Amino acid sequence: MKKLLGLLSIIVCVLIGLSSQAETSNASVQLPKKEKLHLYLLMGQSNMAGRGELGKEDTTPHARVLVLSTNNTWEPAVEPITRDRKSGLGVGPGFAFGKVMAVKDPSVTVGLVPCAVGGTPLKRWEKGGDLYERAVKRAKFAMKDGTLKGVLWHQGESDSGTQTNADSYGMRLAHMIHDLRTDLGFTNLPFVAGKIGEFLYDRKEDKSPFARMVNEALGKIPETVPLTACAESHGLTHKGDEVHFNAVSQREFGRRYAVEMLRLQKTPQK
Repeated sequence: MKKLLGLLSIIVCVLIGLSSQAETSNASVQLPKKEKLHLYLLMGQSNMAGRGELGKEDTTPHARVLVLSTNNTWEPAVEPITRDRKSGLGVGPGFAFGKVMAVKDPSVTVGLVPCAVGGTPLKRWEKGGDLYERAVKRAKFAMKDGTLKGVLWHQGESDSGTQTNADSYGMRLAHMIHDLRTDLGFTNLPFVAGKIGEFLYDRKEDKSPFARMVNEALGKIPETVPLTACAESHGLTHKGDEVHFNAVSQREFGRRYAVEMLRLQKTPQK
């Protein structure tokens, strides 16, 4: 009995130690000055959240890339960046994007603010929708510590099933961008949208018959909305489910987002 109690005591001590380590790790995140913490919202559905298989590079932190957790605490960023459900989480474009942005400017720390939720239509991201309001709330919370520098958007799979949604997609997205900029107080907030996977064009059982229309709308956003860009999905592949980008493609997508964001940030503002 004494041995059992002793063993239980050791286990409790170990667990307390691990808990303290976790708290210390979180507490040890040192935030830079507000203007040096560059914030990026990650908005959209599952391909922004990430479902790619995790690799070592995805779970190795970068010293200057942080993530705002679901508990609204800043932590070292590792995949899965977005925790929109209990299982099946994986690699998205956010972490790869953050690392490129950090390398491009060694004087700043990148703060990722994940808001994406799998399987969600654009209507939930329009002003008044639950996910729109939550994203604005999380952005404003993060802005207490940092400076908002841009938005990454990947959504459209859920709107590619009907012609009505696909036809109105570009107009609705443009309105959403305007509302988001207004509510966050940044008229010229850079916004990069990513095209949905071209593999959806040939998806079995015709589940995404209007995927081309959605991609055409995404591609035309820069023509109608100032300081927006579109990251191409050409050449990116799915993980075998004809829906979600695999990890290699997600990392590449993150880099493509970064290229477009950097270009927008260099664009002279009128």
